[in-house]
Amino acid sequence: MKKCPDHFLSRRNLLTVGAVGGLTLTNFFRIRSAQADQKHYESKEGTAKSVIFIFLPGGMAHQETFDPKPYAPLEYRGPLSSIETNLTGVRVGQLFGKTAKIADKLTIIRSMTHGEAAHERGTHNMFTGYRPSPALQFPSMGSVVAHEFGPRNNLPPYVLIPNQPNPYAGTGYLSSSYAGFSLGADPAQNGFRVRDLSLPSGVEAEQFARRRRMMDVVNDHFRKKEKSDALDAVDTFYQRAYSLVSSQQAREAFDIEKEDPKVRDAYGRNTAGARMLLARRLVEAGVRFVTLTYGGWDHHDGIERQMKNQVPALDQGLSTLISDLDQRGLLDSTLVCVCSEFGRTPKINANAGRDHWPKVFSTVMAGGGIKRGQVYGSSNATASEPEEDALSVEDWATTMYKCLGIVADKELMAPGDRPIEIVNGGKICTELLA
Repeated sequence: MKKCPDHFLSRRNLLTVGAVGGLTLTNFFRIRSAQADQKHYESKEGTAKSVIFIFLPGGMAHQETFDPKPYAPLEYRGPLSSIETNLTGVRVGQLFGKTAKIADKLTIIRSMTHGEAAHERGTHNMFTGYRPSPALQFPSMGSVVAHEFGPRNNLPPYVLIPNQPNPYAGTGYLSSSYAGFSLGADPAQNGFRVRDLSLPSGVEAEQFARRRRMMDVVNDHFRKKEKSDALDAVDTFYQRAYSLVSSQQAREAFDIEKEDPKVRDAYGRNTAGARMLLARRLVEAGVRFVTLTYGGWDHHDGIERQMKNQVPALDQGLSTLISDLDQRGLLDSTLVCVCSEFGRTPKINANAGRDHWPKVFSTVMAGGGIKRGQVYGSSNATASEPEEDALSVEDWATTMYKCLGIVADKELMAPGDRPIEIVNGGKICTELLA
């Protein structure tokens, strides 16, 4: 294969969110600068209209999942065996029986590499496309997408299931208006409801509409009294909040109870299945970028037991998600990415586990302009380093942005009017593209 060549809020204390209806949408809508919400969105959509970013925190072992080494000595091979997929000559870990049957819809990358062996630093890499810097906090991919495209269908452009998983899933140097909307609850819970999408207790629809009209009158007064970009920015805040709460489409997109029980069973009535099903509902409704997390993969000990505990739900949910998107005609426009912050050590340790290993690890991609049915790159015989087509995080992120229609070396403005490229030095990996 070829190598990849706030001060203004005090003037409107009476218009705090609580005063107009008891909403608490500030994690999504709060605006730190007027300039951010006067932005004209200029990026043009690519093949990927939406992204489902599935992050497996802790560092998932590539040897037990997507890069098994069946012919390596036992101490490298590990305690689990491997199985054939529907791609000739391609094997995956034994616990991925359902995913093996839809491998022809995936690209499995076996040559991801970076140099960060600490969880925080590796996570920063995968969420931002940048190595951590003490001088600047970089924005997550989800926030960059929100910045470049904005809302669609009165839905947040960036949603986090169930909550922001780490600081690097945030806005970095961008305005907080591009933050992800956190559910505040796990969709796998009985009686799951998203906070902020229903009117507060005691507030009827007519009362809600009356308060909105009252706010409009006050806004108009301030707008005539002083022409201020800051005031226009606050107006945007409230318009987005009202649009989300008053939109039937938005409420239904987040309501997993609306789903056919047979579909819920297919995904799995568990944490992985519920989160992936909700992600599908959100991108189908118009959300641009969904980040979801599942499990804990820091398996320093007892890797066989822990894999058997966590992989089956992931296998069921992931295989159903890919098939469901494909059947609905959404896979070609939805980029699905499964990744972790790094892989695990080549040898099984004294505690029957594996330790941190960023030199080589695996990710899985599907849809949104990514080629179907291939393995890209390879690790060596002991899964200790790339053997063919090493793929850097910068190149991987640049390729994802290419699918989205975002030019990765475009410069955004950091504090102090510093121009910063969305990704620094990455190249498009054309071998990954359909």
